[in-house]
Amino acid sequence: MLRSYLKIALRNLRSQRGYTALNVIGLTIGMAGGLLIFLFIRHHLSTDRYHTKFDRIYRIVVDLHLDDGSVEQYPEAPLPMAKTLRTDYPQVEQAAFLNVNRSLTVSVPQPGQAAPVRFLEHDETALVEGEFFQIFDYQWLSGNPKTALQAPNTVVITESWAKRYFGASNPIGRVIELEHKVNATITGLIADPTKPTDTNIGLFISMPTIRQLDPEFNVNEWGQLNSNYRLYCTLKDNSPTTAQQLDATFPALSKKHFGDVANVFHFHTQPLADVHFDVDRVGGVIRKSLLWSLGLIGLFLILTACINFVNLATAQAFRRSKEVGVRKTLGSSRTQLAWQFLLETSLIVVMATLFSMLVAFVSLPLFNNWVHIQLTFTPDGPMLLFIGLLMGIVILLAGGYPAFVLSGFSPWASLRGKLTATSVGGYSLRQGLVVLQFIVCQALLVGALVVMRQMQFIHKTDLGFQQDNVLIVNLPYSEKQSWQAFKTELSQYPDIKAVTLQYRPPSAKVMNGGSFKFGSKNDWLPFPVRERLADADYLKTYNLQLVAGRNIVEGDSIREYVINETLLHKLGFRNPQDILGKRMEYYLSSVPLPIVGVVKDFHQRSLHEVIGPCFIASFPNMYRQVGIRITGASSTQTLAHIRSVWQRLYPNDVFEYEFLNDQLAKFYETETTISQLVNVFALMAMVICGLGLYGLVAFTVGQRTKEIGIRKVLGASVASIVGLLSKDFLKLVMLAITLASPLAWWAMTTWLAGFAYKIDIVWWMFVLAGLFAIGIALLTVSFQSVKAALMNPVKSLRNE
Repeated sequence: MLRSYLKIALRNLRSQRGYTALNVIGLTIGMAGGLLIFLFIRHHLSTDRYHTKFDRIYRIVVDLHLDDGSVEQYPEAPLPMAKTLRTDYPQVEQAAFLNVNRSLTVSVPQPGQAAPVRFLEHDETALVEGEFFQIFDYQWLSGNPKTALQAPNTVVITESWAKRYFGASNPIGRVIELEHKVNATITGLIADPTKPTDTNIGLFISMPTIRQLDPEFNVNEWGQLNSNYRLYCTLKDNSPTTAQQLDATFPALSKKHFGDVANVFHFHTQPLADVHFDVDRVGGVIRKSLLWSLGLIGLFLILTACINFVNLATAQAFRRSKEVGVRKTLGSSRTQLAWQFLLETSLIVVMATLFSMLVAFVSLPLFNNWVHIQLTFTPDGPMLLFIGLLMGIVILLAGGYPAFVLSGFSPWASLRGKLTATSVGGYSLRQGLVVLQFIVCQALLVGALVVMRQMQFIHKTDLGFQQDNVLIVNLPYSEKQSWQAFKTELSQYPDIKAVTLQYRPPSAKVMNGGSFKFGSKNDWLPFPVRERLADADYLKTYNLQLVAGRNIVEGDSIREYVINETLLHKLGFRNPQDILGKRMEYYLSSVPLPIVGVVKDFHQRSLHEVIGPCFIASFPNMYRQVGIRITGASSTQTLAHIRSVWQRLYPNDVFEYEFLNDQLAKFYETETTISQLVNVFALMAMVICGLGLYGLVAFTVGQRTKEIGIRKVLGASVASIVGLLSKDFLKLVMLAITLASPLAWWAMTTWLAGFAYKIDIVWWMFVLAGLFAIGIALLTVSFQSVKAALMNPVKSLRNE
């Protein structure tokens, strides 16, 4: 029986190649989009879940509750808190502190060579307590995890980093130099961490080594907080009440160590499962809501492809009605016919699945470039399960309804040609399915347009400072005494317009600040002020505009301030001249110092956040970078000159630079990814919708063949017939546009709410997206309509 079903199914698919091709193409596009979205979502949801204690691992984070009612969220906790958790809290099984190094120079001696090979590492080296390896799972290839990082000047290295430093030789016992001042011995070798993970550390440095790397670091200071700090712990069980009990003890701990300002520091536990999705804190990657939104888009792509199948299958119903009538007359049951049609559907779905896997595999490198992660198309258990479930769902959704309808034809009506639109599945249902398809398409088109316009707004917005042709170079801290010489020599080069020593550029991910006093008041103001520490050439380098007063004068510490307009207004002043000479006391200076200038507002972070109160002051002890503004005409020669000066002054340090524009672009990596994905999925949805509309037009033309022939005999023109057939479908598209517009407006308003500075959603966006959808519909409908209108009326009237 199955062999007979299969033979008939293959025969039907071969005889109706166009029908088969349309279904396969539609399902391939929808399923390929679903596969890519599945890989993306699976990657993010599986981050760090390989750890045995995953459900018991927590990160300690802090929320700063400021006097003005605002709350700032940070991922950090102080170093001494780790020991307190280990010794004083029965709920805690283990705790460990980790301090990520933003930059670290590693010198690796080479046998037979006088000079070592040097590497400048970023964000992938860290000072850690040895207990870290009792919390997280790493495969140890050599060394003892309990003792490897107990002594100062010891490090543990991953396998890939060992190969990069030493090739194939054994790294255990080898000595590397850190920051030109610490000789550290490698005491452990571990396998590379399982991907995906947010802890991409390749070099672990023992925490006692911090006394040599940073002698000023106070290991017992609770008030020392930094966004590079991380504190992890494992609880003795995974019950939510255990974490709540621990959180309940933190206010007393803050009171003990922070005294009068304890109400500002609100520490609490955060499950490791939430860390990856906490974008409000430094290190968060993506919001879960975005993942679910992409998952919904993937579901809609698959659903629209299934709708295509239903419409195309019912469009073919009249052609197969006599086949059904004959087979029923010869004794076939409805169940047998349903299985026959489901088998045909299954063959189409299998072909579409194979093609979709091929499309996903081929397009994956491009997709990876868009999403900035390395996804792999590996047919493992979860993927095969997803593909199997996807095939089953598509077969049921796409094939179940047509099989039910086609197998239910009356043999008498089928053989006599008496079938009506209602008997072939319900005309209104097919119309509803097309409307649903175009609702999805219209919503995606509006979304793509709004995201594109917001990204254009981001790129065109005046940030209040010079961002083009500015490069940032991290300075070697060990050569602090020669920084001024480096700046002076660069400033003499004709194609270098300005050079400044700084802590950070005007806009940066790192945001330092604190409390301050103003005027004669002894109380700290209820809001914090942000700092930009740099020399007197900072304003010139970034073209920051003074609106009143003068620039700062350099000194060995903070001597005076230039403030921004936002701080001016928050202090109650309207005229910038009125605040000149007023004094402000900041925690870095501890004495009241004068305000000598007011600078025009500039964005200190991304456009997600409002411009905050800020000052610019000179404080050489905090400088870490040099900002260099060059001409764009001869950038290659200028970069070569900067490199040559660096190598002459700092022969033992690695030269690296990054253009400020590239740094700022990283603020919007997620938005750029969203823009590209929404554009592609909107295009895929439109192609699928076009195929679905083609199916409904084919059905209608088949129903109205004789009508078209009679109208032509009576003198109707091709244009009038095309208009007659097109208007009903355009009504469906217009209805879809009307229904989709409020949905799209709500979704994009919600997305734009994450930006402090954003575009307005205006009427023409919906009109433009609607016109595009109408254009696609007209193109699809006209093809079939013109074909029907040009048909010989004699053949149309002879059609039985």
